[in-house]
Amino acid sequence: MSTPPPLPILQRALCALLLTSATWGCVEDRGNGAERPADTPRSGPSKPSAAAASACSEAELKQDAQRVLRGKATYYHDSLTGNRTANGERYDPQRWTAAHRTLPFGTRVRITRTDVKDSPVLCAVINDRGPYSHRGYIIDLSRRGAEHLEMVKKGVVPVRVEVLSLGKR
Repeated sequence: MSTPPPLPILQRALCALLLTSATWGCVEDRGNGAERPADTPRSGPSKPSAAAASACSEAELKQDAQRVLRGKATYYHDSLTGNRTANGERYDPQRWTAAHRTLPFGTRVRITRTDVKDSPVLCAVINDRGPYSHRGYIIDLSRRGAEHLEMVKKGVVPVRVEVLSLGKR
């Protein structure tokens, strides 16, 4: 009998944070002709904050998304610094990285909060798996990403995740 692989860093993070929240989430995929909600702009963010340039290139801010996801974001606990992520890298809280359950490693995503007007915009690379604790949680961010989105105090926030380019499977 083989032993199961070690728990992904995300699962340990969520256990450490003991986050609870109501579940909420839906997926919108441009590829299948799904309708966009009326309050959702067709292109990228309309007014990115001045700080957005540090997290996204000008091209990424203007790029159309291949797919749009909506749900809640969490972030890694500081105690996980240096632990291995699912793709084998060490977690560095100062990198623009994130975890998603199914998107390929190396996928570039653009993330905005949906609960605040003129949310900062974050661009990150998927390098880990999760979150797994709640169905409505769709992405887990590095500490730097959480700080950029001004979500550290809240811990969990509603977000829009736009897939800009898929990594290799």
